[in-house]
Amino acid sequence: MTIETETAPAPLRFDDDAGSGRAKYVAGGLVLALVGWMGSGLVLPSEPAPEAAVPDPAPRRVAVEVQPSRARAVAQVFAAEGQALPERDTQVLAETRGQIAEVPVRRGDSVVAGDVIARFETTRSAADLTRAEEERTRAARELENARTLLERGSATQDRVTEARADLAAAEAALAAAQEAMDETVVRAPFDGRIEDLEVEAGEFVTAGAAIARVVDATPLRIEIQVPQQQLSQITSGLEAEVVFITGDTAPGEVRFVSRSADPQTRTFTAEIEVANPEGAIPAGVSAQVRIATGERTGHFVSPAILSLDTDGTLGVKTVDDAARVVFQPVQIIRAQTDGVWLAGLPDEARIITVGQGFVNDGELVDPRDPAADTASAEGAAAVQDDAAPRVLVEAAR
Repeated sequence: MTIETETAPAPLRFDDDAGSGRAKYVAGGLVLALVGWMGSGLVLPSEPAPEAAVPDPAPRRVAVEVQPSRARAVAQVFAAEGQALPERDTQVLAETRGQIAEVPVRRGDSVVAGDVIARFETTRSAADLTRAEEERTRAARELENARTLLERGSATQDRVTEARADLAAAEAALAAAQEAMDETVVRAPFDGRIEDLEVEAGEFVTAGAAIARVVDATPLRIEIQVPQQQLSQITSGLEAEVVFITGDTAPGEVRFVSRSADPQTRTFTAEIEVANPEGAIPAGVSAQVRIATGERTGHFVSPAILSLDTDGTLGVKTVDDAARVVFQPVQIIRAQTDGVWLAGLPDEARIITVGQGFVNDGELVDPRDPAADTASAEGAAAVQDDAAPRVLVEAAR
């Protein structure tokens, strides 16, 4: 009996196949390609892709407070310091020599023109006057006799002429004696007040000595100095307001403007007349004079909002309709204790009152008007107050 044994199957081989080596070449090529592609990034780096542009955030605007302002008419005023001087101030002098017999007035008394201030002793003057009167009477009688004799043919014309000359000399002597008699009485030259009295009864004085000082302070005259740049604005007849250092205030009128400048100060003297009934305001006190010279339009602002540009020009910063800062050059046309009046701004302007130091000309800002905001808030509150009862009523329904 024949026993057959099974043999193991032989593995398949493709070595002898014509395409058996092709896979190796393909795999090797793929490996080389992969390595080459990965290495190409190192040798030839690609340019990075451009990043998307991010828009810059809009700059934040500076918040400023503004105040609407409208131009108004303002009086142009010239102000100056001056001194109140009396209308007339005269030193009364003795016109003769002699002893003072009587002083009927006292220092501080009011006098009228012609009132007696002092009298001299008149004994000698009276005697001289009596002698002059007698001499004049004799010369007149001699002239009359000479004329009578001439008519009768007993005298010549020369005698009449001589008598007439004697009479003229006697009359001149009488006039001098009368004048000397009048000079023994010292009288007030005008209405006024005795400010100084230099003599007393019994005192001997010489001709030309001071007897008294008479001052007329009704009216007063205020003397001021006007700069040459403003001389054309000050003319006679302009009204003025005068404030005295005593606290008194009185109206006045320009009555004199000099046309000759002081060579030292280049200013012109002007005088303002102020009525001073009964001399209530004393002479010699300081006074401030304000003269209205016309009108201009301007804006009234606080001096704190004024600023200077890079050139030193005085101005004010405003905000236009585009919320842009505008530097407006200005001129001060009038200054007061509570503010200043400015010219150079448009008739209507929104003036920066807070924050002007942090912004420059041409910058965009966030303008805020506190007054308008307050009014809006009050209006909204009023609307809410009006609406509240209706809500309650509707809720009750």
